[in-house]
Amino acid sequence: MTDVDRLEPMAGHGRGKGTVLTAWERFVRGEDEVPGVRPVVAISWHRCRERYRVDPLLTEAPIAVAEVDRTPEHDVVFTELGFCAASVAHEVGHLNGVVTVTDATGRILGEWGDPATLARASDANLAPWFCWSESAAGTNGMGTALEAHGPVLIRGAEHWCQAFHSWVCAGIAVRDVVTREPIAVLNISCWRSQLPGPAVSWLANAVTKTQCLLTRRARDSGAELVASFTQARVHSGAALAAVDTAGKVVIADDTASVLLGVPASTPAVDPTLRWNPGLPELIAAARYASSQAARNPDWVGSTQIFTHLADEPTSISIRPVFSSGHLIGNLIWFSASDGAQVPHAEQPASTGVKPRRLVAVRDNRMVLLQLPEVSFAESEGNDVWLSTDEGRLRAASPSLDKLDGELADAGFLRVHRRYVVNLGRIREVERGAKGELSLVMDDRAEEVVPVSRRNAPAVRRALGI
Repeated sequence: MTDVDRLEPMAGHGRGKGTVLTAWERFVRGEDEVPGVRPVVAISWHRCRERYRVDPLLTEAPIAVAEVDRTPEHDVVFTELGFCAASVAHEVGHLNGVVTVTDATGRILGEWGDPATLARASDANLAPWFCWSESAAGTNGMGTALEAHGPVLIRGAEHWCQAFHSWVCAGIAVRDVVTREPIAVLNISCWRSQLPGPAVSWLANAVTKTQCLLTRRARDSGAELVASFTQARVHSGAALAAVDTAGKVVIADDTASVLLGVPASTPAVDPTLRWNPGLPELIAAARYASSQAARNPDWVGSTQIFTHLADEPTSISIRPVFSSGHLIGNLIWFSASDGAQVPHAEQPASTGVKPRRLVAVRDNRMVLLQLPEVSFAESEGNDVWLSTDEGRLRAASPSLDKLDGELADAGFLRVHRRYVVNLGRIREVERGAKGELSLVMDDRAEEVVPVSRRNAPAVRRALGI
């Protein structure tokens, strides 16, 4: 019996046509049907094959190259997770297991376990300073946890690389409570054996405890932003707001609150309660300011953004706010243009080939959709839903912003903070009594998608009207 055959039952499937191994072999050959494979795994396989182009015959993880700018929050997380990992190393070692901590790039920072298993792990470069992101090593507990929210369990042939099929692993990411970007991953990997029964619960509890520390620090940063806002108002009569590094509003004066569509003079220091103005250009400007401030703490920038209740863009000036040398947010002055010009519609660099298909989930199956099959995407709560020729399906993409970025050059357009539409599927354009636009799509239900005022010019340009 091979190692792979021994591990197949651990994935919850019997041997034969419907096993995970059989589905993996077919998917690696280029087929799309993956019966019996959990959606989180099938979606990860799709990323590995279509976006990252990871060789399924890779035998070891590559050495880490990317570096992350470490902040005080990162140091808190790494220290806390290292303590948690060391505390269970002895118990996990008796089960042929190792505990790892990685940074946001998937680079292993530390590893704990018994010497024999650590030596076994080193054969695949499951060791410090090697990279286990999905783009480097395919589907695995550490890399897939960076892509997902919540604990991720990867067993046997669910790994994208065949050389890792003898491992079972579970990982969970610690995320920045403000930006929701990953900071680190805590992971347990076992060689040819089951994970300890409480492993997933232990991982979740360890991460919850760590994120509570981050939440307390973020509240303190929010209070410091409010103090900076109060001090700045004394020296300026311009409309003013304070936003965090994710572009969410911590506090805004009476005039700025109208432009941003948030309550006036109401502090929101708790990161879970901050106001989301729903202005993508403001978010882009805040992110750009963060990148510039990291290089030059004295940087000040200016740009124009569309705000609520305005047909024309409004000039803003952006000044980063630091606490103990750490960027905590930005002060935004309206109708001001001091500082260096922020590039218009700043976009992150492309991460690879544009998608030729969209991935959706229906029940326990992954659905691969050709782009013309999708009429529009809608954000609803924490999910993104696709209106398709096969009905309404939940998208695999975790956010509408991410989906918008992937489809920007594929004939799709953001028309509202909640909607991205396929321009080729618009049948009619309706004009309301106050000049507002709505799009009638060519799906069976002829669904109507609203166009926000700030997106109306882009829609008119795209449709030539």
